[in-house]
Amino acid sequence: MKRLSPILFILAFLTFFSLPATAQEEKPEIYETTPESAPQLLALQTASLVVPIEEYKSAPKAAEPSLPDIISPMIAPYETMPESAPQYLALQTASPVVPIDEYETVPKAAEPSPSVNSPVIAPYLENAAASQAVERNISLFSNTIKDRFALYLSRSGKYLDIMKDILRKKDVPEDIVFLSLIESGFNPHAYSIAHAAGPWQFIASTARRYGLEIDWWRDERRDPVKSTEAAADYLKDLYDMFGSWSLAMAAYNAGEGKILKAMRRSKADDYWALLGTKHIRRETKEYVPRFIAASMIAANPQDFGFDEIEYGEPLSYEEVEISSPVDLSVAAECAGTTVDEIQRLNPELRRWCTPPDAPQYTLRIPEGTREEFLEKLASIPAEERFSIDLYTVKKGDTFRKIGRKTGIPVQVILSLNATEKVMPLRTGSTIYLPPKGLFSLDKVDKALMKKASYRKVRAKKNASKSARSGLRKSKKI
Repeated sequence: MKRLSPILFILAFLTFFSLPATAQEEKPEIYETTPESAPQLLALQTASLVVPIEEYKSAPKAAEPSLPDIISPMIAPYETMPESAPQYLALQTASPVVPIDEYETVPKAAEPSPSVNSPVIAPYLENAAASQAVERNISLFSNTIKDRFALYLSRSGKYLDIMKDILRKKDVPEDIVFLSLIESGFNPHAYSIAHAAGPWQFIASTARRYGLEIDWWRDERRDPVKSTEAAADYLKDLYDMFGSWSLAMAAYNAGEGKILKAMRRSKADDYWALLGTKHIRRETKEYVPRFIAASMIAANPQDFGFDEIEYGEPLSYEEVEISSPVDLSVAAECAGTTVDEIQRLNPELRRWCTPPDAPQYTLRIPEGTREEFLEKLASIPAEERFSIDLYTVKKGDTFRKIGRKTGIPVQVILSLNATEKVMPLRTGSTIYLPPKGLFSLDKVDKALMKKASYRKVRAKKNASKSARSGLRKSKKI
């Protein structure tokens, strides 16, 4: 036994050292064809096993299978499948790979409408939230308020051509015309609770800033031509300020100050980024999507279920210069038309006549009636062209008493008369009153009277509240 022990020891020793050498020779065979990015190679190199990188790079790589070899086994089962099979339909929905040589012969989808391609509308297509908002408003117009929206589309026929022409001349995208569709439904006499008026819904301060006249006799916000020119100038200024038509429209709705503040606080760089913030009102968040939805429907109404729209006749007229005030009834008689038609062509006029304080006034009359109008007007004496009632102030009269006697609101009397000439009232002096039967309050009059009444009631309540508070304090003392 003693002689065998060294022999066994030597055999065990040789066996032990021969095993690692065998393993090291076999490991490179496993990774010879492994790509450099393969997890196995990365793990191998990280573990610092003895595999020289030079030998790995020079090792021959196995041929990679081609794309058809990979895809064909996946789609082969569907080649003989009937088209009615659910798997076939699912495959078609999933848009399987189309060979490149066949792709060129596949018919392309229909091009979107011109409105969708406009610089005003196109950007929304890239934004999922915007698309949802637009779809929501398309449903609103084509389902919820379909009859009312159909009326708006019908009315648009009167003004679209003339408004688009103005926008083009002002270098504003003509699709902006559809802001008037969502602002007022192309209604010149629209008047909002915020005291915005006309087809473009100008508030008085902005309207005056862009050159529109607003007084007791006229309100040029209601004129489709003058207000469109002002709206184009305003929107162009907003675009120059923000560099985006979407932000320009949002500012048109909310005011440029609020949009600038919202962008500064949210650090947003476009309109769509503001939708997820609390820095603009819901109305402003819906404003641009509503405009886009309205534009898309107006461009292709049949695609949205509006099949029988009867568009109004495009606005057409001639103009005459008036150097002295003229009753609209006289103007209608001279033009051989009706008072309603004269008012339709001149929606800025608020009263029964052209403005008496204007040395020159441009009046619109039906097309083709200019010569007849001028000839007939020349034959009417100046004192018979304009109607006004006179009232002689009596002892003890006040504006309130005169208003109660005549049934004419005090505000109307003050508006019709130059304040510096009638105040204070003097016995025997003369003031102007609207002619009976020709004067009626318009929406602006009613809104202003309601506002004045509200302020008066509120002032009384505040005075009463102050009196009660003072009484309680005196009792405590």
